[in-house]
Amino acid sequence: MEIVILAVVIAVVVVGAIGGLVVGSRKKKQLPAAKAPSATPTPTAPPAEPHVGDEAETPRDEARRTIEEVDLPGADAPASAPVATEEPAAPPAPEIETPEPTAGRLVRLRTRLSRSQNALGKGLLTLLSREHLDEDTWEEIEDTLLTADVGVAPTQELVERLRERVRVLGTRTPEDLRALLREELLTLLGTDLDRAVKTESGLETPAIVMVVGVNGTGKTTTTGKLARVLVADGRSVVLGAADTFRAAAADQLQTWGERVGARTVRGPEGGDPASIAFDAVKEGIAEGADVVLIDTAGRLHTKTGLMDELGKVKRVVEKHAPLDEVLLVLDATTGQNGLVQARVFAEVVDITGIVLTKLDGTAKGGIVVAVQRELGVPVKLIGLGEGADDLAPFEPEAFVDALIGD
Repeated sequence: MEIVILAVVIAVVVVGAIGGLVVGSRKKKQLPAAKAPSATPTPTAPPAEPHVGDEAETPRDEARRTIEEVDLPGADAPASAPVATEEPAAPPAPEIETPEPTAGRLVRLRTRLSRSQNALGKGLLTLLSREHLDEDTWEEIEDTLLTADVGVAPTQELVERLRERVRVLGTRTPEDLRALLREELLTLLGTDLDRAVKTESGLETPAIVMVVGVNGTGKTTTTGKLARVLVADGRSVVLGAADTFRAAAADQLQTWGERVGARTVRGPEGGDPASIAFDAVKEGIAEGADVVLIDTAGRLHTKTGLMDELGKVKRVVEKHAPLDEVLLVLDATTGQNGLVQARVFAEVVDITGIVLTKLDGTAKGGIVVAVQRELGVPVKLIGLGEGADDLAPFEPEAFVDALIGD
């Protein structure tokens, strides 16, 4: 009996223990009851920041104000400080350059010229130095001159004079031959022609110089270099950017002008070239400039419409004052094709002078003779390189000396 009672008691204890564990676990899952306020407040964690994408919820019981109840800031309210913006720095003004004096430029460039023209001068001296000058030798001399683009008529004249002089001279030392050849080449080039670019109009207006030529001959560059030549000789210059068809032609010309302190008058791309030329002369008169240089667009000599437009530019400019110079820019490397171009331009505008560019890059220096004979106007300037001061006044003596050497 006692054993049975003991077993019942043990069973009751075991059941009670199990029940206590279950109830304890349930109590742990419930939220703790609020504690009574104490004297020292317990710090609480700040509310969690809303995460990206969470929407703020407006309390339903919050009273909303009408627009009349909202106070607007008064005139005396301090305005928020403006955000300081940094002004972009203005580009520095280009430094004004002092161009190299034009006197003696061709002498300085003589080595460059003699390198390209070596075949002409040295070839002629070698042939003339032969002991027996038979017909075959004279034909070789003639071929040498023709290859150098001297032209048929000038070549025949030079060969005839050389044959006569050599026959009369008899003995021929190298010094005699060089002196003979120099004299005959100078006669062919002409030493009595006026090769100065006209920079004085004789009127109250500036001298007006228009630069023309076909595409790719370097007219804009030549105009910029010519501005340097004139500034170096003490002339004040205004540039007219009348080449409105080639992109950036006006920018290019303006850059050349800024380097020597010459102002450029320009208009919109694709604008009327005659109008820009007119404005350039007008402003040149207002400023009291010595020379106005007008750069025209390159045009094919076969395009009648473009050539007519060139004539229009000339007529419009002459409403202010007569043109003092019309310079035709020719690429010396084109040879006889340059003569065809020259003829057409001379029919549209009265060419007064020739600028031969790229003469250092060709062995066809005889084009100087041919183009003068074709147009009846002198070569006034020659280009002998890419440098800013590589445009030189043409000096026949220096040119011939470079051809035949010392």
